[in-house]
Amino acid sequence: MNTKVLSILFATLALPAFCSRAGNYTNFDVAIYIPVGVVRSFEDPQKLQDDWDRISGQLKVDKVYIEVQRDRNLASDELLERVKRFFLDHGVRVAGGMALSDGGNGQFKSFCYTDPQDRQFIQNAAELAARHFDEIIQDDFFFVNTKTDSDIAAKGTNSWTQFRLALMDDAAENLIIKPARAVNPRVKLVIKFPNWYEHFQGLGYDLDREPKLFDGIYAGTETRDPIITDQHLQQYESYEIIRYFDNIAPGRNGGGWVDTYSIRYIDRYAEQLWDTMFAKAPQIMLFEWSAMSRPIMPGDRDAWQNLHTSFDYNRMLADFETNHPAGLTNPTIASVASYSLKQLDPFLGRLGNPIGIASYKPYQSTGEDFLHNYLGMIGLPIELYPYFPTNADPVLLTESAKFDPDIVAKIKQQLAAGKSVVITSGLLHALEDRGINDIVELRYTDRKLLAHEFYGGFGAGNGADLGDDPNAAILLPVIEFLTNDAWPLVRAMANGGACPLLIMDRYSKGVLYVLTIPDNFADLYRLPPAVTGALKDYLMRGFPIRLDGLSQVALFAYDNHTFIVESYLPTETNVKVSVTGGYTKLRNLVTGEELAGQAPEQPRGFGRRQAFGENRESFNVHLLPHSYQVFEMEK
Repeated sequence: MNTKVLSILFATLALPAFCSRAGNYTNFDVAIYIPVGVVRSFEDPQKLQDDWDRISGQLKVDKVYIEVQRDRNLASDELLERVKRFFLDHGVRVAGGMALSDGGNGQFKSFCYTDPQDRQFIQNAAELAARHFDEIIQDDFFFVNTKTDSDIAAKGTNSWTQFRLALMDDAAENLIIKPARAVNPRVKLVIKFPNWYEHFQGLGYDLDREPKLFDGIYAGTETRDPIITDQHLQQYESYEIIRYFDNIAPGRNGGGWVDTYSIRYIDRYAEQLWDTMFAKAPQIMLFEWSAMSRPIMPGDRDAWQNLHTSFDYNRMLADFETNHPAGLTNPTIASVASYSLKQLDPFLGRLGNPIGIASYKPYQSTGEDFLHNYLGMIGLPIELYPYFPTNADPVLLTESAKFDPDIVAKIKQQLAAGKSVVITSGLLHALEDRGINDIVELRYTDRKLLAHEFYGGFGAGNGADLGDDPNAAILLPVIEFLTNDAWPLVRAMANGGACPLLIMDRYSKGVLYVLTIPDNFADLYRLPPAVTGALKDYLMRGFPIRLDGLSQVALFAYDNHTFIVESYLPTETNVKVSVTGGYTKLRNLVTGEELAGQAPEQPRGFGRRQAFGENRESFNVHLLPHSYQVFEMEK
């Protein structure tokens, strides 16, 4: 993989004009969102002052977003001006906010955008916000999920996705943007997209057109807990969604948005903040104001409570005791946010532009939903694009790439240029009647294999044993291939039966790889480290930094020989980091500690054929639970 090409592909994030820094932090801004219900509680000026004293005594705040409307509740002109003036007088920048939710009983309900009265209400709210603010953000309720009689009539023969995309593009332009600019020609309008990016189009979020209509975008990076929540979002998404949105709207992605909900231990809140900033977001939005004053609930963290993890709970308490505001006896969530964020500022500026395995997710696409984040959790750094990254090698394509009608032609062009393409089993299956057989004659079958042992190989002959664990069986689709045309590089087995986990075929001057994805994506975490290592031999060939070890440890890499490794595991673990380029030392950018490298390993042999080898210096890194380390390579 050409790192110079990577540097060009992953351009530096330019800071939007409406996100100028206030100076509390060197590398990012901290903002707090204030919902309209809280704004209305500021009718009592003493409450606003008390809240501010409590929060600002624990957390440095650069900016607040003052909401004008949510659930049809409006703030008055007089109150908005008074609250705005309070913050300006305290040196805090201000912006407006809107949340176009319509209540609900635990299931979110949108406005009805085919109802004239609802449309007029939305326009009035946009005009209200524009009267008071030069920047307005749409909270992530700018979608439609109603199916009223008027919606059904307006939809006609279109699909719900087609109808809703057109409906919300119209609403953006004619109910928000034009009315707001008519009131305030200076206003900058920002749309905050939520965390469920795979499904946007089905509810009218248009990742293609809306970033062009609005002045800026914002990303929901609240992944919360992957087990107890209904979304089951993987932790890596707090990083990945920022990278995807940066590539959708370069220089206009204003930041990431994290809340305090649905976490089992307080470290999970900190991880969301960290991973958002590791992606080089220029601003973090803390949702919401009242949450910053809530008492801290440590949660289920007894197993690492007394370890000096990255979120060191005991040290945070000690910091609070030394610096707490007068009258406050116990720390709140504001202290957690402050402790988590201020530790990042000294080193974030030393990190370059994020790099990763280039992957393509077309606009308005679904298929193997959120798979990229599971791959990130097994140590594969991913850089996600809304367009086919022709300069990258390799390119990773999941099933969502099927939404590009020219995807097979683009794969062929990449291979003809002498580059590699990795496709998943889901995409192989989707393209079987669309020409993929013109490249490779593989057959995605209806059969399944409950695999628990694995072998690696490159050509004919015996394979290398990569592990066997009958208690960690993984259900895989069986892909059939033609012997001596395609070659299984990693095989999954059970009771003598086998299927390829990674298979290759040559086409023109390039190589096509097919990666078999388990029926349960989380089963990727159950693959033995030797198996994920064998996959990385091919998927990360030439990448400047590589991570090997247990899954649920992520790698964040940058184009200036810096990187971060972060463990989401509840126990301590050792990982191996290996680097190219003749670097023999790693310097920890937080502690200053220096790690010495080990001599490059000899290339591994598989049976009668030897796989390629890379000249990599390796380092052993010890990670505490729910902790990260930051390194710079040195020669």
